[in-house]
Amino acid sequence: MRYLAIDYGAKRTGLAICDRDETIASPLAVIQGQKHLLQEIADIVAAQGVDVIVLGLPLNMDDSEGPQAKLVRGFAARLTGRLGIPVHFQDERLSSFAAREKLAPAELTRKNTAKRLDAVAAAQILEAFLERKRH
Repeated sequence: MRYLAIDYGAKRTGLAICDRDETIASPLAVIQGQKHLLQEIADIVAAQGVDVIVLGLPLNMDDSEGPQAKLVRGFAARLTGRLGIPVHFQDERLSSFAAREKLAPAELTRKNTAKRLDAVAAAQILEAFLERKRH
């Protein structure tokens, strides 16, 4: 299966993809804004042969869902309607923190870190999903 992970955000949305063997999750892209987001994701799904979407779900530390989780669930419904492929949720708590930790050794400027952070966070989400799936 080919999975595409999405770290959904109002300003930037990070994407990551895995190989068909489901062993390596790699940052793929960061899409700016919302205007053409669904179309850009649909194009990537078609070009990359994606079978399933993994969408980061921002849970609170007490496992409850806040306003951002509701936005993500609404986005999931639009994705499902547009793409017609399964959408799974993965807890994304601390994914951005882990992504910052991964990028820290690269000593990037703040601007360059921001450009990559969401895709690296999406890769963290996908790695967690694949690990959970293996066990």
